[in-house]
Amino acid sequence: RRFIAVSRRGKFLLLTLDNGATLVINPMLAGRIRYGAPLPRQRTRDALVLRLADGHELRYHDVKDMGKVYLTDDLSQIPTFAGQGPEATDPALTLEVFRQRLRPHRGEIKGVLTDQTFVAGIGNAYADEICWRAGLYPFRRRPSLSADEVARLYAAMRAVLEEAIATLRSRVGEAIDVEVRDFLAVHGKAGQPCPRCGTSISEVTRERRATHFCRTCQPGLMVARRATGTSCRTGC
Repeated sequence: RRFIAVSRRGKFLLLTLDNGATLVINPMLAGRIRYGAPLPRQRTRDALVLRLADGHELRYHDVKDMGKVYLTDDLSQIPTFAGQGPEATDPALTLEVFRQRLRPHRGEIKGVLTDQTFVAGIGNAYADEICWRAGLYPFRRRPSLSADEVARLYAAMRAVLEEAIATLRSRVGEAIDVEVRDFLAVHGKAGQPCPRCGTSISEVTRERRATHFCRTCQPGLMVARRATGTSCRTGC
């Protein structure tokens, strides 16, 4: 079989085959794809190995076994695929469309950004970056946002993602299994100074998901420290 196209939809990588089928990979949190010379043996947690005609191989490696791999001729049968919203970087997602799609949501800003039915492709790390760029507290409820704040959120989303794409294209090259995160402003940097004001970056953990923000640049009500596992570091 021959691959005739490679594309992306949200967090799904799509490799189209010449027989009409599509190999779909959703790497989730820890999945990595390696393209290169064959390795001498299969590694633990190698979920998929494709040997290519040019002598290279494509390996999907997942240390947490959270990712999903599908071979299908009907993408609508893949869970959550059909219900995705527009791509976050789609030019058709104008500010007005963004406002309209945002209006029905009542939850916290970060949760809305990572809801793939709202817009597709934003995960935990970039949601943190977008909220920081917009100067918005990630746990604020959507109805509390003013029209100007919604515009800031939209502008931040476009800028953060476009800059990240450009950075990754220039730095990653063919090392597609390498995760480059050092250019991020706040995510994963608890205790380090905020690039904008110097305040120590705060971290809140809920259900094993960490949120990073600056309590000076992103003012908001303090997060309740419930007995459900929420924890807070660095004075948040």
